[in-house]
Amino acid sequence: MSRTYLGRLPESDPLHGYLDNDIRPLIDDASVNAGYRVFRLNGSNDVYLYEDRCTGAKVVGKFFLSSRKRNTEKAAAHLTREFDSLRRMRDIGLVGFPHHIVRPLGRNFSLNALLVTEYCEGELFSKSIRFAIKNGETGRLYDKLTAFAYFLSEFHNRTAIGAGVDFNLDCAYMDRLIKRLLEINAMGWDEVHELCWLRDQWHHQPRMWEDRQVTVHGDATPDNFIFGDSLGVIALDLERSKCADRVFDTGRMAGELKHFFMQATGDKNAAEPFIGHFLWEYACHFPDREDAFRSTTGRTPFYMGITLLRIARNSWIEPEYRRRLIDEAKICLRSF
Repeated sequence: MSRTYLGRLPESDPLHGYLDNDIRPLIDDASVNAGYRVFRLNGSNDVYLYEDRCTGAKVVGKFFLSSRKRNTEKAAAHLTREFDSLRRMRDIGLVGFPHHIVRPLGRNFSLNALLVTEYCEGELFSKSIRFAIKNGETGRLYDKLTAFAYFLSEFHNRTAIGAGVDFNLDCAYMDRLIKRLLEINAMGWDEVHELCWLRDQWHHQPRMWEDRQVTVHGDATPDNFIFGDSLGVIALDLERSKCADRVFDTGRMAGELKHFFMQATGDKNAAEPFIGHFLWEYACHFPDREDAFRSTTGRTPFYMGITLLRIARNSWIEPEYRRRLIDEAKICLRSF
């Protein structure tokens, strides 16, 4: 992961005492009287790496309350959800190789709603994708997608429950995305009406309601997964984990792949072979691979479409590219 050195954590900082007294005993190679170097991770203002200056032992701190996020109740709820989700997914066996959920070490509501987890080495999925695009190493990316498909299938299949999918929730999420895009003047009312009509067409499709709910990661983007050796995959950031359609995750990753390739190459179709490979590999972990592939790919265009709308709402997206994302989202959503 990319990191920016910020300095040393003062011993007078309450966080220093928390790390020393509550977290350090849980770390095998931590020193007795630790001092900590502080790094900002991946350009985020909310996620930091704390490194023991004596032994190099590392932990990650994620703050749910900050100058940008001031809602105390919401921060506490998000902290609780992520902490509990990490423990739950580890309890079902996603620990170690090849499928690993980062270990939660502690939470402290008084320290700006802080979650502390273990630090895991590896290559971010986003880096793997960018490397493949830049250097043309398609075989390497296919291998990563095979590993990721295996991971997601285990994540989903181990948590399937009897209750059916409630597609109303995903339609409501699409409504929130449309509202935000309207607020930032990314689209007019004609497009809003078109997107609402497309949403209704999907709402009428029986296939959108047919599967059982599973636990989904909820934010299956390339920055939330790390690759180790061979089939090793490590998952981060379960803050948005919930029960939903499994394609909420697979469709989001498919949309992210389209975005990465479209932004880097200008070709909206460049990611198609990789998306197809990923979904086919995901389907191989079911008794009837072809049936699973038909079922998931039949729902994928909706989730790809809302993923592109989700990316388009970000403030860092340039207006011209935002328009391309919205246009491509509509193409996906017309595939009902």
